[in-house]
Amino acid sequence: MFTINIYLRLALIVGGILSGIVLWAAYGFWYGFPFLLVGIILLIGYLMLGTILSTNMLVSQQRLDEAEQRLKLTFFPKLLLVGYKGVYYMTHGGIAMQKRDFATAEIWVRKALDAGLPSDNERGAALMQLVMIAAGKNNMKAAQAHFADLKKLNITEPTLKDQVKEIEKQLKQASQGMNPSMMAMMSGRNGFRPGGKRRQPKMR
Repeated sequence: MFTINIYLRLALIVGGILSGIVLWAAYGFWYGFPFLLVGIILLIGYLMLGTILSTNMLVSQQRLDEAEQRLKLTFFPKLLLVGYKGVYYMTHGGIAMQKRDFATAEIWVRKALDAGLPSDNERGAALMQLVMIAAGKNNMKAAQAHFADLKKLNITEPTLKDQVKEIEKQLKQASQGMNPSMMAMMSGRNGFRPGGKRRQPKMR
């Protein structure tokens, strides 16, 4: 998907709006209108979508530090489209998960669920992370509760469906602590990466 470099976008927003205002004041509205229009369109796109798309490209390349900094350039997350707001939090959680900062990941994933995610696939990915985090704390009761919520969803993404089956198998086998297979999922070697490459929510 084509995306404009975020720094170029911000420069075009500021330059377009300021140039439009100056030309409008000096020569009249129609001289400044094209610049204002470009600046405003870019600004609206930025406010609705933030930097999620370019962040996910960096995550898919395992450039996690760059991805984290890029995501911080979404200065107004509360103004994001409803679906993208949840994905914004989920992407934060995915980055923290891959860095093995599970406490921070749990906070972001819960925020994503509260904000709303665009599909059962996204909600399933979020609940899967909570299952693995709870299992990592040896809190199997919470892990089973999250998994029960996960099973209620209509998961359609093949990879995610396979991972749900694998987690179900591991939960059934777990008695005390975590077995090696569950630990491997926690480390991200086999688990679904919510901040990685996947379909973006449809704009409504």
